[in-house]
Amino acid sequence: MKLDAKIPAGPLAEKWGKHKFNLKLVNPANKRKYDVIVVGTGLAGASAAATLGELGYNVKAFCFQDSPRRAHSIAAQGGINAAKNYQNDGDSVYRLFYDTIKGGDYRAREGNVHRLAEVSVNIIDQCVAQGVPFAREYGGLLDNRSFGGSQVSRTFYARGQTGQQLLLGAYSALNRQIHKGKVKMYTRSEMLDVVTIDGHAKGIITRNLTTGEIDTHTGHAVLLCTGGYGNVFYLSTNAIGSNVTAAWRAHKRGALFANPCYTQIHPTCIPVTGDHQSKLTLMSESLRNDGRVWAPKTVETAEKMRKGQLKASDVKEEDRDYFLERKYPSFGNLVPRDVASRNAKEMVDDNRGVGGSGIAVFLDFADAIKRLGQPAVAAKYGNLFDMYYQITNEDPYTQPMRIYPAVHYTMGGLWVDYNLMTTVPGLYALGECNFSDHGANRLGASALMQGLADGYFVIPYTLGDYLATIGPKPVDANHPAFAQTKTEVIERINKLLALKGTKTVNEYHRDLGHIMWEYCGMARTEEGLTKAKGLIAALKVDFWKNALVMGANEEMNASLERAGRVADFIELGELMVDDALMRKESCGGHFRLESQTEEGEALRDDENFLFVGAWQFKGENQPEELHKEELIFETVHPSQRSYK
Repeated sequence: MKLDAKIPAGPLAEKWGKHKFNLKLVNPANKRKYDVIVVGTGLAGASAAATLGELGYNVKAFCFQDSPRRAHSIAAQGGINAAKNYQNDGDSVYRLFYDTIKGGDYRAREGNVHRLAEVSVNIIDQCVAQGVPFAREYGGLLDNRSFGGSQVSRTFYARGQTGQQLLLGAYSALNRQIHKGKVKMYTRSEMLDVVTIDGHAKGIITRNLTTGEIDTHTGHAVLLCTGGYGNVFYLSTNAIGSNVTAAWRAHKRGALFANPCYTQIHPTCIPVTGDHQSKLTLMSESLRNDGRVWAPKTVETAEKMRKGQLKASDVKEEDRDYFLERKYPSFGNLVPRDVASRNAKEMVDDNRGVGGSGIAVFLDFADAIKRLGQPAVAAKYGNLFDMYYQITNEDPYTQPMRIYPAVHYTMGGLWVDYNLMTTVPGLYALGECNFSDHGANRLGASALMQGLADGYFVIPYTLGDYLATIGPKPVDANHPAFAQTKTEVIERINKLLALKGTKTVNEYHRDLGHIMWEYCGMARTEEGLTKAKGLIAALKVDFWKNALVMGANEEMNASLERAGRVADFIELGELMVDDALMRKESCGGHFRLESQTEEGEALRDDENFLFVGAWQFKGENQPEELHKEELIFETVHPSQRSYK
């Protein structure tokens, strides 16, 4: 299979403009003849559904929550990037493009990333028009703050609730189209498969999570906007319901899965406290604007702190190691997430971790409070400080936060071309569901930017090109492919319900998470990944023998829902390990201990691995086939990434 990314020819800054002109159009009178399915109603899905409805298409939107407002996009805290240069500090579209390419360790496409930087400036205007309450300076202009991997302030924010406010903006636009009758909303509906006819996506199979009813839905195109797969690690910052099922079932229908091993570990999360936890809580990267990360300089000091013999406030300045400021003087505490995470791990591995478990470092606001005053710090980060206090019963105004890295975002996903189409014609992937814009590491405040860029400003153009090609002939709901796919979905459900073993699905999920975190987490080795491959294979066999799935299909059945999702996670875990084993280099969030510089930084191998690794499903229990999309850099030439 030859992967054609369909990147337009010509100068980088002109690619998107020329491409839009060359795309086929659907005239307004014909748009009402097309049905478009949108799965997922977070930022990417809600913005896409609202925009396509506004254009005149008939949209069917699906989410497994009881409301689009509950999409995981709501959890994003710190901000959204845009190259508006309001601070007059040297920002530009090109600088945002460059920072994103470099931040992704030169493993993303130039064309896609430059387009993202271009449309970022429109996103802010769109959201302001919707009433999103971005923070403003005293003079009334929109405020900006800094995020990791950048030396300019380009991150727009709404206190520590940016994702929530942006989602409410997209939700209001979506509701307008629902009221007009252009979008039909299906809540509490989980997509379980894609229906293809002659190789083209023509519909989906869903399960009503309240009644268990299995339904078929037709469409001229299917847009997957279902987020990332971080919950393969069990403990992550993702919502508990976040899963890979929609993308994975599409993968089994022919959509290639790209770069699955690229996982982002976020450095500022509240540390794990025990096996009782079902998820982890993120402390926004924006806190690193004013918080200083440190660990004790000596093991002796750290041991006293772990035993409760010494408080953080008792540790003298000369006994503290502000390790990010020491190692990376140019960027300090605002190095990219992968760099900050690995350095925090080094402190803990060096036995200089803090807290009762010793698996944490400090994020200290004493200097900022002294410099700015507590009211000013509270105005910026108050809700985040309150959240930390509610979870830990520790006051971050008077003592440092304890933080440690945790799984947050996945840069891998369904392979898409420049038009956001997967290798299945008519099947698109938007937002975190695809692999396209972040390379091996996502810079902070870029997820919201990509989701809204894809939904508001990319898919409305590129989808029309495909629809104009296939024509508006209605999709035949009685085509045998719908009945066949529905039958296969029911058979899988019955196979899960037949599992009457002794071990809960949740236990299998936790076991998978332990394997993934231990061997495919922040640091990976050939030996560890090989061991993980065997452990996951054994776990998969055991799951289909000894898992316990209770209840029936024709009811609300959380046990059945989770069983299907965990079964998919186990299969995905196998592919992630295979991808990590194949990529014998370090890049961004993929850190192979065998491939590092003398200073312990990620060491790429551009000669052998300057490509996107896209995997093709070849059948149940069969090895997947690797396809390579070579990455071509015409504008930015890959170099050793440095933030010193």
